[in-house]
Amino acid sequence: MADIPMLQQLQGYLQLTNQRQEMIVSNMANVDTPGYHTQDLDFQGAMQQVVDQGSVRMLPASREVEGLPERPDGNNVNIDRESLLLSQTQLQYQMGIQLIKSEFHKLLTAIKEGS
Repeated sequence: MADIPMLQQLQGYLQLTNQRQEMIVSNMANVDTPGYHTQDLDFQGAMQQVVDQGSVRMLPASREVEGLPERPDGNNVNIDRESLLLSQTQLQYQMGIQLIKSEFHKLLTAIKEGS
């Protein structure tokens, strides 16, 4: 996969969506942790890195999500928001898998036609 630019980008995309999914699940796991603040990553910035470099060379840094209402215990995790983001991220991952399948299908077709 490493020698084909489109597949490199798709691989980076899948890594990124997987990392974001792990972060969302961590937020959900900490919904009752006093003082915990919701974490996310700059998905747009990290995707730009994937497009520019073909993959995620370093792990995107997590950042605290600002502007979320905080409960009296200092926690600002909103389980509804995280559930929506998790569903969105899972759909993005599935889309990436479909795009990779499509790229492999194109390669297979080119190989068969070249024989």
